[in-house]
Amino acid sequence: MELKRVVVTGLGAITPLGNDVDTTWKNAVDGVSGAGPLTHFDASLFKTQFGCEVKDFQPENYLLNPDDRRELKDFKKFDLYTQFALAACKQAVDDAKLTDGATDCNEVGVIIGSGIGGLHTFEEQAGYYAMHADQGPKYSPFFIPTMIADIAAGIISIKYGFRGPNYGVVSACATSTNAMIEAFNLVRMGKACAIVTGGSEASVYPAGVGGFNSMHALSTRNDDPKGASRPFSASRDGFVMGEGSVVLVFEELEHALARGAKIYGEIIGGGMSADAYHLTATHPEGLGAKLVMKRAIEDAGIKPEDVDYINVHGTSTPVGDVSEAKAIKDLFGDHAYKLNISSTKSMTGHMLGATGAVEAMFCIKACQDDIVPPTINHADDDKDENIDYNINFTFNKAQKRVVNIALSNTFGFGGHNASIIVKKYKG
Repeated sequence: MELKRVVVTGLGAITPLGNDVDTTWKNAVDGVSGAGPLTHFDASLFKTQFGCEVKDFQPENYLLNPDDRRELKDFKKFDLYTQFALAACKQAVDDAKLTDGATDCNEVGVIIGSGIGGLHTFEEQAGYYAMHADQGPKYSPFFIPTMIADIAAGIISIKYGFRGPNYGVVSACATSTNAMIEAFNLVRMGKACAIVTGGSEASVYPAGVGGFNSMHALSTRNDDPKGASRPFSASRDGFVMGEGSVVLVFEELEHALARGAKIYGEIIGGGMSADAYHLTATHPEGLGAKLVMKRAIEDAGIKPEDVDYINVHGTSTPVGDVSEAKAIKDLFGDHAYKLNISSTKSMTGHMLGATGAVEAMFCIKACQDDIVPPTINHADDDKDENIDYNINFTFNKAQKRVVNIALSNTFGFGGHNASIIVKKYKG
């Protein structure tokens, strides 16, 4: 079977750096931190009292029919993770002009992932039951369909009438990269002419923050939220929780050209692997990370030295950053010193199941604009003896360079690894 070429024709973003693609990208290039004190709940008794929240989110800005008050009421009933996905999806679909009548909705799919799903809905319902336990179960009939991690994909399909492949993907922090790889494979095999794909997460709530605190996974730098996420620095003390959604439209190239669609970039490969090592920690030698990048490069039909930029997983955890840097050195050899590498989680925080989508978007924009966003919050005297700083981590300031091919890494609890490769579109 001859595989089809897959391009990106639409982008949408709701992130801690902005509620659209342009604002998010500009702030990433400018090195702006999205961190601040938590506002979703009173975190005064928590070890971590800050995170990277979405700001000024207004559901009424993302309705299909802005004058329909019932649609707004229904929109607000969904868990926040689904609201974020719907908002990012509207931007992406509008951007791609996917509903302009030139596309058969039977051939459009939706694959949106979430690492945790409707955590806030779960908390609300569990709390309600605890208060009324002596009266018997009193759960909402919407509890399950609002909470489950696939429902964002289902609701998007219903709202737009997209009848192609439709499901959610769950692989912890590799979730949205796995979702995009699924979309990529289905489109290039001719199973759909386009797929709306990406990820969404809204877990900056007591169970999320408290759960990660109990694992000692989060930074506790409460006196300096904006400087707390510091990947590849010796003083890093854990990741900063983020939230939001990024949605992309993956489309078969000939279909996109036939309808005159704008093309942001091309998807050329994806890889998956497992660490097979630990419940939460990455393999200390980076074996799974090296393998997943190798597989993505092989799938793309390129060589390691063809890669110009890697948006690394780089969560700002003591073990994970070291193992990923080691994997890059082992796989790329001398070319590791010619690459640009950056962790945009230093600005967005760790958006969990949505992180792969936002970082793939950054790779697409890097190829489009020939600029690499920075890894912020690094000081010259804050170096880890286990990291080779001859690698260009793009510390603190964006760097202009030609970016023809970019690779994005995401690794999740359970040892799930996924990498996707994007290429500058040249026709």
